[in-house]
Amino acid sequence: MIEKHIVIEDIDPVEFYGAGNSHIQILKSLYPKLRVVARDNVIKVLGDEEEMCRFEEDVEKIRRHIVRYNTVTDEDVLDIVKGNPTKGDSNDDALLYSITGRPIKSRSANQQQLIDAFSRDDMVFAVGPAGTGKTYLSIALAVKALKEKTARKIILSRPAVEAGEKLGFLPGDMKDKIDPYLQPLYDALEDMIPQVKLQDMMEKNVIQIAPLAFMRGRTLSDAVVILDEAQNTTTAQIKMFLTRMGWNTKMIVTGDLTQIDLPQNTHSGLSAAMDILDDVEGISIVRMDSKDIVRHKLVTRIVNAFERKRQEQKQEPKTKTSII
Repeated sequence: MIEKHIVIEDIDPVEFYGAGNSHIQILKSLYPKLRVVARDNVIKVLGDEEEMCRFEEDVEKIRRHIVRYNTVTDEDVLDIVKGNPTKGDSNDDALLYSITGRPIKSRSANQQQLIDAFSRDDMVFAVGPAGTGKTYLSIALAVKALKEKTARKIILSRPAVEAGEKLGFLPGDMKDKIDPYLQPLYDALEDMIPQVKLQDMMEKNVIQIAPLAFMRGRTLSDAVVILDEAQNTTTAQIKMFLTRMGWNTKMIVTGDLTQIDLPQNTHSGLSAAMDILDDVEGISIVRMDSKDIVRHKLVTRIVNAFERKRQEQKQEPKTKTSII
């Protein structure tokens, strides 16, 4: 008989062990010849070497399952040990899974076009109205690249521009001041990465979130870099951001040209960049519309109503004003 210590890495041990250690109890029942003790992130196993090797292989399969699906059930543990496919294995088209095990995948033709463009080109522009999944899907692609180790870090950025209201001086340190602008990025990450793991990644700078102003002078290599709300950049700002691109890096730039919050008479850098880079090799531009909206059905109707009004105003003849 031999003793071996198996260290559970890259996942939350609580998820591995299950509620009330239910998953460990299942493993114990399936391996009655082994003595298994789990504590913190270490599983101590005592018993026959051959049996122990099979046990270790099953532990690794369960760990990989949690890395991919963020969760594992009692039924999954049984299926994995018995060599049967789990319920999650039927969703082969999913990019990855939320912390609740929900598959994250394209829900429209243009969303799939964004996924295809990301795999093909190093720089992708994703432009469209609110609710089309631009930001969420882009972050999902970045998290997937991180999990598959095709990228070593994720860098997320946004211009710190207020949406039509003045927030004034915000209290706290620099992080406290910029967090309100970056909250939508946190929301997406928290839906895809367990809280403990996400906190650890941010502390180790594996995932970095910063306002656009902090990008000047940097070279971003071995990363997936996302610029969100790019319609609120100036031409100089977006040029500065795009030229941060280093080796083995992919960039996604998202924005909605109908929601520009820049000062009046300031031209959007996103619009300028799309015009200038439209025919550059290695750059894709994906244009989404109201058919891609995946939020509440009213969001589609609201977007369409505002677009109709905008088109009507463009067609109205401009009245000449006389100076008296």
